[in-house]
Amino acid sequence: MEVEEGNESNKTIPHEEEEDEDQPMLSSQALEALKEFLNEQKEQNPFEEEEEKSDSDEVALVTEDWRLSQFWYDQQTAETIAKEIQHLCASSNSSSCSVACIACPTLYAYLKKIDPTISIQLLEYDKRFEQYGSDFTFYDYNQPEALPPAMKNGYQVVVADPPYLSKECLEKVAQTMEYLMQPGECYLLLLTGGVQRERAAELLSLYPCGFRPQHSSKLGNEFLLFTNYNPEERLGGWEREK
Repeated sequence: MEVEEGNESNKTIPHEEEEDEDQPMLSSQALEALKEFLNEQKEQNPFEEEEEKSDSDEVALVTEDWRLSQFWYDQQTAETIAKEIQHLCASSNSSSCSVACIACPTLYAYLKKIDPTISIQLLEYDKRFEQYGSDFTFYDYNQPEALPPAMKNGYQVVVADPPYLSKECLEKVAQTMEYLMQPGECYLLLLTGGVQRERAAELLSLYPCGFRPQHSSKLGNEFLLFTNYNPEERLGGWEREK
């Protein structure tokens, strides 16, 4: 931990030992009695510690595996996009909204917390996410349509975060998005590097929004959020060039 120059914690306190000696001390018997009292209080209120932890809005996630090009979104990014998807589902003409998350487990976790009623399928290569049970589908972008036939054209919202910034990776993930999207009204969201701006427009008619996704691990590349619809005042608006 760095200490700023002039910080009070970096200064020597004179006569510290003499002051410590003047402090009242508890006997061993008193300490034992206090320990027993605190244990009794904890037994009477077993959920107190859990309630304090639940005050945090952050979602617990597995550790990033950089070998798989995993970089989790920060809390603000995950919550912003999750709330956008919640809005899309609420405004959908369908009685039930299904969401497919391709290689974006952070978003899946936050969306589940914000609205557990939304039907979400996580497509992921990392089998650690099998912990999500039937919500998990193994996915390898090198086989873009190697998915259960029941998933074809079955989703009103499809979100993708390709693991790599290569042309090949985006082309194959775009193929998966087309496989999953339902005919007619379907909302597509793509999170990827700004270098893919032209390619995203060519492949899926996706255009960047003003909102800038951020990651817990600070990355050097600029990341953008692309959509196939104009979010208007949400997400900082659509930045489609005229």
